[in-house]
Amino acid sequence: MSLDHYRLLGNSGLRVSPIALGTMTFGNDWGWGADNSVSHRQFERYAELGGNFIDTANFYTEGTSEKLLGEFLKGRRDKFVLATKYTLNMRPGDPNAGGNHRKNLFQSLEASLERLQTDHIDLYWVHMDDGLTPIDETMRALDDAVRQGKILYVGVSDMPAWKVSQANTLAQWRGLSAFIGLQIEYSLIERTPERDLIPMAQEFGIGVTPWSPLGQGILSGKYTEADLQPLSEGNGESPPKSEGRHERNKQNGSLNARTLSIANEAKAIANEIGEGASASQVSIAWLLEQKAVTAPIIGARTMEQLDDTLKATEITLTDAHLARLHEVSKIELGFPHDFLQLDFVKGAMSGNTTTRKR
Repeated sequence: MSLDHYRLLGNSGLRVSPIALGTMTFGNDWGWGADNSVSHRQFERYAELGGNFIDTANFYTEGTSEKLLGEFLKGRRDKFVLATKYTLNMRPGDPNAGGNHRKNLFQSLEASLERLQTDHIDLYWVHMDDGLTPIDETMRALDDAVRQGKILYVGVSDMPAWKVSQANTLAQWRGLSAFIGLQIEYSLIERTPERDLIPMAQEFGIGVTPWSPLGQGILSGKYTEADLQPLSEGNGESPPKSEGRHERNKQNGSLNARTLSIANEAKAIANEIGEGASASQVSIAWLLEQKAVTAPIIGARTMEQLDDTLKATEITLTDAHLARLHEVSKIELGFPHDFLQLDFVKGAMSGNTTTRKR
């Protein structure tokens, strides 16, 4: 596999690389991204290797990510599948500057087109469920933008499975543009989408593009048992000093004994593969083996991080490797999934006969 061995995104004819370049790190407006020079080098490295799938959002680095991409794409815009998003509020204090309603969609789209210096977006994502806008309003507004030629395809990110199903069913009934892509957090340490989101995507023919494929950096293998120890509590007169991503991962519960054991297993498999393989590469390679996944989205602050993760396309995991990764990271699917797999339930449904689905 390589970046120029393209895949179709969902039930469409759109060809995309098996790894997408995420650009949330393009620009240091948030205090931790890559500067213009490093961002440009990352873009060029990805393009040199045959990569064509670029993911951004209007909200990323206060719009700088889109502005930089507009510069990088000059003279070769049509060679790339350019994806951006709308939903998040770009004018704090203005309730109509965020959300999935028609007004925000069109004002966000026009602003993104200007920053990206293009007349159309290849793939326009609904960034997340806003919990307020009727889904038929969103789907109709997206379809209107498609008919105007301002966007070509539509996708959805961070939305419950039932609502994505409602949206695509509505689109089918009314002849509107349906979602062809689903962007979700999915990795070896975050497999809960396998309960509903992944089966839904397979049933509707929606291509999955996971974000945070390295689980907030945990799957890079850089953490050890020592990182599970409590952080300094300070002198009792002030809050504990922030230690960046390490502290955030502990506070949000993502860095714990379970996730560390998963990262250690990925690291062990990388050591067995040898030839410079890393835990990051093994973790991305696992995602690439999942049937519903079209292209994980990777981002990096440094060239070294980018080069390492892009080499995941060179990793071959054996059935034994996949079985080990599955076992250490498996989750309970919960009701009704586990209930429906009970032998007595399956026997009651089938009359103790066997039928295979092709």
